Amino acid sequence: MNTLKTFVLMGTLTFILLLIGNALGGHNGVVIALIMAGVMNFISYWYSDKIVLSMYGAQPVERGTHLYQIVEKLARSADLPMPKVYIINEAQPNAFATGRNPKNAAVAVTRGLMDLVDENELSGVIGHELGHVHNRDILISTVAATMAGAISFLASMARWAAIFGGGSRDDDDRGSNPLALIGIAIFAPMAAMLVQMAISRTREFKADRFGAKVSGNPVYLANALRKLDLYSRRIPMPNAAPATENMFIVSPLAGNKMANLFSTHPSTEERIKKLEDMRFE
Repeated sequence: MNTLKTFVLMGTLTFILLLIGNALGGHNGVVIALIMAGVMNFISYWYSDKIVLSMYGAQPVERGTHLYQIVEKLARSADLPMPKVYIINEAQPNAFATGRNPKNAAVAVTRGLMDLVDENELSGVIGHELGHVHNRDILISTVAATMAGAISFLASMARWAAIFGGGSRDDDDRGSNPLALIGIAIFAPMAAMLVQMAISRTREFKADRFGAKVSGNPVYLANALRKLDLYSRRIPMPNAAPATENMFIVSPLAGNKMANLFSTHPSTEERIKKLEDMRFE
């Protein structure tokens, strides 16, 4: 099912790319956008995990370290292949998982997370990320991040084209006018974000539930989420890309009030309540 969702997502975001291409260059723009979409879909499927890890300067964690051992223990309990483990030199406490499938998965945590939570809470967070691996949403979220980034880049091009007159084109080549370019520049990133939101919110609850079970106690993750929600608002992640927001356990843009209007995450309060209700099941 998630494989089908991934291809539907690719198709939807490809369609948005084609609309932008048409606005920028008419027929020629559509051809260029189609080629770009094909390349982006290929890269997204095979290399998007490496791109995202590189974006955040993630460094591999060596076997035998404390973090590696925690991930190894939880992966064994979850009956999952051992993922690669990375650490990101960011003060904001956060984490994400990425990869094509469970055999090619990676889990990344920030130094801020390691400094903030205790071992039980860290187990809850890692368990959540392994939930995304188990549920095979890591490919969907990573593809969405890569494609949404491409759409945002082209939308920015449309904005500048509108400012500078939209370029010259033959009369026979229907296409953009400044108003159309402005419309694309405004609504294309919003459309990409809405697609991300549609695939993100319910899967967070599923990953929370998995993390609670594999870590042994739903309170571990609930306590971690309280801390992450509070400190992610206080400590910014300057290089956090909006396109990758959906990948993190809590939004890295939580301190941005405008970003909260289009958050890819359900409210932390609701997530904590569902976790605490698990104690009575």
